[in-house]
Amino acid sequence: MSWINLSSISQLNESFLSSENKPQLYFKHSTRCIISKMALKEFERSGVLNRLNADFYLLDLLNYREISNEITKLSNLEHQSPQAILIKNKSVIYAASHSAIDGGKLESILEELQ
Repeated sequence: MSWINLSSISQLNESFLSSENKPQLYFKHSTRCIISKMALKEFERSGVLNRLNADFYLLDLLNYREISNEITKLSNLEHQSPQAILIKNKSVIYAASHSAIDGGKLESILEELQ
């Protein structure tokens, strides 16, 4: 499994609706921020991308800020960067930012949903 690049609001809306059938994870990433790069690498090293039945979306905040704003509206969460948000049935079931992003915890949550 690899990341799906999130590049349009219509794609976001479609994935949000798909959360009724399958968990959707959005990872907001700033390509210029070293903290964001470290959080992304640590998340990828956890192996969660390869083991679980979910769609994993990577959002480049520098190029798609309007999509980030829409995620903020849909999730009712304050914008953070980096930030991981897991949606199931159109509701947030996990959200973390910066060093609190935990692939192991996310894996446990996703395993419970299956």
